[in-house]
Amino acid sequence: MKHTNVLLAGATGYLGRYLLEVLTEQQNQVIAIARNPDKLQNSNENYLEVKQAEVTKPETLRDICKGVHTVISTVGITRQKEGLTYMDVDYGANMNLLKEAKKAGVKHFVYVSAINGDKHRALKIFEAKEKFVDALKSSGLNYTVIRPNGFFSDMKDFLQMAKSGRVYLFGSGHQKFNPIHGEDLARAIVDSLDMDTKELTIGGPDVLSLNDIGELALTALNKPIRISHLPEWTRKLTLWCLRNFTSVKTYGPIEFFLTLMAEDNIAPSYGNQHLKDFYLAQAKNL
Repeated sequence: MKHTNVLLAGATGYLGRYLLEVLTEQQNQVIAIARNPDKLQNSNENYLEVKQAEVTKPETLRDICKGVHTVISTVGITRQKEGLTYMDVDYGANMNLLKEAKKAGVKHFVYVSAINGDKHRALKIFEAKEKFVDALKSSGLNYTVIRPNGFFSDMKDFLQMAKSGRVYLFGSGHQKFNPIHGEDLARAIVDSLDMDTKELTIGGPDVLSLNDIGELALTALNKPIRISHLPEWTRKLTLWCLRNFTSVKTYGPIEFFLTLMAEDNIAPSYGNQHLKDFYLAQAKNL
């Protein structure tokens, strides 16, 4: 369904590009924020206006929400770089957007966090995201918090590991989750704009164990199935060493993956794109 005047922040990222595609395909007028507008040159220009701004610099966002009905923010980082921390981006940059949205009287603010972020607030990556979720919930604006399961793009790590001919997993490998393709997630987010949903947890169509994912990765590369299971204590020891002997820049993303992959994370299913097909397509480029 058509939604007038959507501001999209994070338009050049993995999910943002799919959102831009789906929103313009459905003839929404989209204002996309980009630090480098050239990255969005090939998009549908009839329904797109690109504004150059940096979400971490509030002075570049002044009045950016004027006339906007809905803000969708996918702004966040997995790996801290360019001197920016999770607090700078996942919390601070989104707060800059929220202040502009409130000032302009935006009707709906959609924020993309991650599955079970509210249950893992102690993780550095979630500490910042959930601090923003708290601020959004108390902002007085109509809001939706999207909590996706792992992205297919994150699952490339298994494919990289499989290239060596062996996949290493912590524990039994029976932990299950249902990762989702960026395009399926984008369609789910745009669909949700018509619903009065405060929180939406969402995953892909296939519930897979880590063993299943390891097998899919090895099979896509025509490798024999070789999966090694490392004892659970090695995962805990790795986490302890990372937290005590490395900076948050190093351990932040690893802490996130090692914690979430130690338990089941199954979300309501959506979409029709399968990890098996994604791996087969990716394998051609490896």
